[in-house]
Amino acid sequence: MLRRNLGASFAAGAHVFPGGSVDETDGDAEFETLCRGRTDAEASATLGLAHGGLSFWVAAVRECFEEAGVVLAYPPAASDMLDASDPAVRERFAAHRDALNAGTDRFVDVCRTEGLELATDALHYISRWITPGFMPKRFDTRFFVCAAPPGQVALHDDGETIATVWLRPADALDRSRLGELDLLPPTLANLKTVGRFATTAELLDAAATMVEMPAMEAVVATEAGEFKVLRPGDDGYDDAVAAMVADAG
Repeated sequence: MLRRNLGASFAAGAHVFPGGSVDETDGDAEFETLCRGRTDAEASATLGLAHGGLSFWVAAVRECFEEAGVVLAYPPAASDMLDASDPAVRERFAAHRDALNAGTDRFVDVCRTEGLELATDALHYISRWITPGFMPKRFDTRFFVCAAPPGQVALHDDGETIATVWLRPADALDRSRLGELDLLPPTLANLKTVGRFATTAELLDAAATMVEMPAMEAVVATEAGEFKVLRPGDDGYDDAVAAMVADAG
């Protein structure tokens, strides 16, 4: 996880997974020839979209590189993801990352220059969270999981993010309970999900078979005259959603 800048307008100081918005360029038609093992039709069906689903996978790979320096991609004709243990490779990709973050290069051009295939076959969709309607700034966020490539070291960008930490899910949850880590509700929920698996292989096998992913959205209910935020799984959540739907109708 990465720690967000203390001056950020949203979730300042929180520890989050790498990620960000889907850019228009993530939907470039060129990417379909650069993505291994997943077409736009397949990606769109997984996300429940008519088209454009592959751009979410592209965005996830791009943001992971821009924010954490991790390249989820295969070198030319390789069966394993990029190994950046060679200092020359690290230096070259650090320059690519700087150019992307400065806006002087496009991700598709980096892929073409390096002959990369994005590891969209190894990246699995595991959840979708939508911030509640009463929030002044709302996000509709899809989360993905992938095994970290060997030979690569994650490093925050020292701009949007100011620290990097690798933790077992159980340890992250313990530190959150102790007040040592500020974690958002979706982050907590995803840590609990991945923490149910004993190994990475078990998690990825399960994630690869997930076919239906309902959106998780918090709702507001009143209890004894006070507002209460309820999230999926909380007591009263289903009743609050039913009441909200009835009021909308």
